[in-house]
Parts: sequence; C-alpha cells; structure tokens
Amino acid sequence: MALIVQKYGGSSVADADSIKRVAKRIVDTRRAGHDVVVAVSAMGDTTDELLDLAHEVAPIPAPRELDMLLSSGERISMALLAMTIHSMGFEARSFTGSQAGMMTDSHHGKARIVDVTPVRVREALDEGAIVIVAGFQGINRDTLDITTLGRGGSDTTAVALAAALNADVCEIYSDVDGIFTADPRVIPQARKLDHVSSEEMLELAANGAKVLYIRAVEYARRHGVLIHARSTFSTAEGTYVLGEGMKNPRESEGAAMEEPIVAGVATDLSQAKITVSGVPDVPGKAAEIFTVVAKSGANVDMIVQNVSAASTGRTDISFTLPKADAASALKALAAERGGIGFDSLQHDDQIGKLSVVGAGMRTHSGVSAILFEALSTAGINIEMISTSEIRISVVLRADELADAARAVHTAYGLDSEIEAVVHAGTGR
Repeated sequence: MALIVQKYGGSSVADADSIKRVAKRIVDTRRAGHDVVVAVSAMGDTTDELLDLAHEVAPIPAPRELDMLLSSGERISMALLAMTIHSMGFEARSFTGSQAGMMTDSHHGKARIVDVTPVRVREALDEGAIVIVAGFQGINRDTLDITTLGRGGSDTTAVALAAALNADVCEIYSDVDGIFTADPRVIPQARKLDHVSSEEMLELAANGAKVLYIRAVEYARRHGVLIHARSTFSTAEGTYVLGEGMKNPRESEGAAMEEPIVAGVATDLSQAKITVSGVPDVPGKAAEIFTVVAKSGANVDMIVQNVSAASTGRTDISFTLPKADAASALKALAAERGGIGFDSLQHDDQIGKLSVVGAGMRTHSGVSAILFEALSTAGINIEMISTSEIRISVVLRADELADAARAVHTAYGLDSEIEAVVHAGTGR
C-alpha cells in the first residue's frame, strides 16, 4: 500500500460532471489499496471571476480581504468533491489549508510555505478516510490570517503535503497527458516525455512551460518528492519528474536512462523589453540602472549591453522583464534619468522568448549551431541571446515565435508521428 498525493486543477473540477469524474479516479485509487490525499483548485475560472468581482467593488482591494475572498473558491471545490466521494460509499474529509497545517509567511497574495504540520490529515488517514485539502492557501502563524500562495499555489500545496507526509508519489493532474517536448497547443507534433529531470523541468517552467509551476518543482527537488504529471481525462502513464538519485518507476531494475540532448522547447509571450539608450560607458552605470529597476519590484530576465560607440563613449543596455513589471520599471528609470545620465528609454512589448532545454547539452557540442541554423533557415531574426549550462534562450518578434518553435522543434528531431491531445483545451 502506498500513500499517494493527488492534485486536480481548475479544468479538472470545472463542473459537476468533472467533479464526479475526479471522484471516481480518487475512489479507484483507494480501492487499489492506497491511502489518498487530494489537493484541489477552484472550479474552472472561479478565481478569475472572484478577482474581477473584487475589482468591481474596490479598485485596489485590501490584500487581507482579497485572500479571504479568493480562498473560498478552493473551499467550494473541496466540499463538493468530498460530498461526491461520500455518495460513492467512501469516507472523505475536507480541510482548508489552515486546517491541514499549511503555515505561511505574511505576504498576502504570494505567501510562501514555511512549515507544514498535517496533524489532522494524518489522523484522518489513520482512520481510513480519503483526505481532500483546499489548495492555494494557508495561514500565517503569527497573525492567524488566511493567506494565498499565488498562481500555481495548488501544485505547491500538493508537493508540500507529499513532502510532509513522506508520500510515495505526488500526482499532478491537468488536461494534458504529461510533460511534452513543447506546448502541444503550439506544436501538435510535440512528443510526451516518459521522464524529465527536475533541473530540466525548472528551466522549462521558468521559461514558459505551464504544465507545472516552478515553485512546486523547486519544492519537490529540495524535499525529494517524486512528481508524476498526468491527465485527468486519461488513465495513461504521464511523465515523472526525477530529482537527484531518483529512478524512473517504469525503468527495469538496473536499467540506465539515456540522457536526451534536448528535453524540450519552451515559449513565452509574457515578457517585454526595455532599452536604456546612451548610457555613459563608465564603471557603475549598469549597477545604478539595475538598482533602480530592482527597487521598482521588477524581475529582470535577460540582459544585453552593446559595445560602446567610440565617438560618444556611450552604450545601450537592453533587458527583458515581465510585461506587468514594465510600467513601474520605466517610471522609476525615467525619474532617475538625470542622475544616471542616459539619453532615452524604449519599451517593446511585442517580443517572444524561445528556450531550448536539455541536460545533455553539457556533454554534446553543436546544440547552439542547430538552433541558430534552424532560425536562419526559417528567416527569423534573433534580438537577444542568453545561456545557462542546460539552456539556450533567444528573444524574437512575438508574431514569429510559434513558427520559430516549430522550426526548432523539428530541427532537434523532437517531432512525434502522433498528434498530441489537449483534452480540455487549456494545457492546465
């Protein structure tokens, strides 16, 4: 008998029929002799609808009250799911994040888990019950206020519970059959991976892949949790995310896993580019610029500095950041223009980022040449380049991103003969 933690996203519990489908899968797991803990998201678009409602009544909702509001979506899902399981003849108990012992810091809307004390969850399991926990939420130990964990918080809830309970596996259910070599909505020929390393998954998640959230993957890697990404709408095996020293459960004992050169191609349309033109090319100016950007709350991704023009002694510095952070960064930089001494600012929100990720890059040459040749053949220009040990990222025009991804995916031999299926149409 194993202890299995399962997480179901909003599209998996979007309506009554979906909840019944999920309940059957949970009950089938229990019938197979396993203990089951479930983390559940709000139904469908409930969180977005609650956010819209909050902004209708208050242009800037109070963060504490917004968390109280948003956390209600998951409570609805958990209660309905527990009721459904009861109707099928099995004991089920639902718990809010605070009742399940999810302790967080005090940052409303983006709280981080600091401890998990699942006393009531363990008691319910010992008494033979299926446990349903509201994802995305917790409680601050000092203030006793309800907090929410931000987007992807239910994934993080599931992984944190799996770590605290020493679960055998954490199954993350969505509407795709696992982790693919690319977004199957962009590239229908994307191939499902049997396994992927946690460091590869971290790079893919950080660069646009949405099937798993980066905080959950990082938590799993840090605490040694085995993740199995699966589909709610299929019984097929999904993709295992393997931390250091973990073996793929599908592999026979002693079998070696051959490391692919490239695990996947990720795309991201959520970023913008800011160029600071005419920066005096003297020590300390870049530090001044990025200190101002950091104080604005923006998270910088890629940075490129041009060679200084000999005639002027000035240079240009370009960087990318989330579109939502661009306005505050531009305002902060404009206020410091005189002190820094740059000439002008340019803002470009029509960019796309393409990233190629693979642990095999460490030991294989020519990976970058394939990327650049594929983009050149497709007639696509590169604006910025960034690399890590297992990733190459390039910035392109947004309207060329999908074509670029298809060309690169094919160039690395990742295309499958079978078209990928997105069961509910969203990828989550």
